[in-house]
Parts: sequence; structure tokens; C-alpha cells
Amino acid sequence: MVSTPDAQQIAAAADALRAGGLVIMPTETVYGLAANAADPRAVAAVYEAKGRPSFNPLIVHVPDVAAARRLGRFDARAEALAQRFWPGPLTLVLPVAEEGAVSDLARAGLDTVALRAPAHPVARALLQAFGGPVVAPSANRSGRPSPTTYADAVDETGAAASGALDGGPCAVGLESTVVALLDQARLLRPGSVTRAEIEAVIGPLEEAEADAKRSPGRMTRHYAPNAPVRLDIEAPAPGEAFLAFGSAPDGERIWNLSPTGDLAEAAANLFAFLRAADRSAPVAIAVAPIPQTGLGEAINDRLRRAAGFVG
Repeated sequence: MVSTPDAQQIAAAADALRAGGLVIMPTETVYGLAANAADPRAVAAVYEAKGRPSFNPLIVHVPDVAAARRLGRFDARAEALAQRFWPGPLTLVLPVAEEGAVSDLARAGLDTVALRAPAHPVARALLQAFGGPVVAPSANRSGRPSPTTYADAVDETGAAASGALDGGPCAVGLESTVVALLDQARLLRPGSVTRAEIEAVIGPLEEAEADAKRSPGRMTRHYAPNAPVRLDIEAPAPGEAFLAFGSAPDGERIWNLSPTGDLAEAAANLFAFLRAADRSAPVAIAVAPIPQTGLGEAINDRLRRAAGFVG
């Protein structure tokens, strides 16, 4: 059973952020490595801890829409999406506000800012206690599977952190959906807030290519374990680990993302099972076919990046 961090632990984590330190922070999507978004030295420390290329922008976390409006320029589409999906696993890429307090380094030198109000109560408590915007990319080394448990987050980047908050296993298990609202509305990264749900609020989404550089998680080989990843495999070859979906063969090194074929369950299990499979030292990790519908779009996006197939 996870013990929720108390007010003293939250306050200590907020103090660490003010001092320029890094804090492992739970969210409903994945665990993040948090830093003061306005402090370029702290942001640089995040890049260093993750080994992340500096051209890849970071998502800025805020407690609510009012705080986000001070950092990015909201139009009617942004207002509608924020009212519908915040707090929650949706990131909005918006033109940066002139008075915005987000460092150029966090925005990778772009004239846009990626904003999200997380729903996890521990994340929200930390943001309220800190009182400013916080970058919090996934708390893994760059290119590795994102951590969805406290233990995995500490194992990945805990050595670089001044503090760490345990919020239990992440409920969603996939990074947030990212939508750019610049000229046209574009889906830059699929997630648990689906394309259909977004389009029901603001209408059709354009293709992502024109604004892809504005989103995190767009590198070709991303979310990758050490073992090679093979996709759309009905049964594993000798020496392979296997991520099943629905029915599963008998044998060792089998992890079933969802025995009932539930995409939400599969998303929540994806990164943890990738890590578990990788720890078994297989010759490769084979993955069963996952439907492309709904949340399956996001799951397949992460799997293709783990296999190095998406640019």
C-alpha cells in the first residue's frame, strides 16, 4: 500500500524546486522529473539527467487554466479543450505569452510552449505548494521506457534528484496526448485522450508533420528497451520475450498486456511490462498485434518508437 506524501514532504519537495533541484513527481500518465521551468540551470540539469537532446521541448505543468493563460496564448479551441480535459492527460502547444515565465531552454528555443494541468493529487499538491510552472518530462533516461512506478523512476534518474514523491502506480501509463493549436489544430502525439474525443470538441485535426518538432517524444527511437522490439507478432521465437494482447501462448517470459483485450489496461501495463520483459534478457521482445482504434493509436505509436520505426 502506498503512503500518500504528507504536507511536510510536499513542502520539502517544493523547497527543492525553488533551490534549483530536481524532484521525481508522480502524475496520472507517467512519473516525471520535475524542475523549475523558469530556471535555465534547473532545466539544463533535467536534460543532463535524462541525456536528452536540447532541441526536444519539455512540457510545462501548471495547476489550472488560470496559470496556463499566463504562459501561453489561449484561443477558443484551447479554452474548450482545457475546460473539457483539464486536469488530465492532455498537453496543449500554444504560442508563448509575452509575459510567460518559461525559460527558452525548456521551450527548446521555440516560440511556443507545451502546457498541461495534471490530475494526480500529489502532482497538483506540489504545483500548488511551489507556486510556479514546472517542467516534468518522464523520469527515465532519454530513449528508455517511461517509468510508471516509483521504483522504476528512482532507478532511472533518482541519483540526480533532490527529492522524490511516491504516488503509487500511474493510472494511465502513457504520456499525455499532445495537440498543437497554432494555425491548424494538429495531433502531435496520441495518448489516452483520443483523436475522436478531441475532434468532438474542436473539429478535425490536421496531420502532425508540420509541427512535430514542437512535441516531446518525437525521436525515431524512443521508449526503447535494450532488447530489439518486433511488432505484430502472433507468437514469439525461441529466446524472445512476448507481450501478448488477448489470448496468450503458454511458456516463460510471457507478459499479457490485457487478457481481456482491454486497451486501457494494455496502456497502463505497457511500459512496466516492456521493462519487465527487458530485464529477462531476451534476444528480442515480440509484441502481439494491437488494434489501431481509440487508445490503440497511442499504444502503437509508443511501440513503433520503441522499435525505431517512426520519425
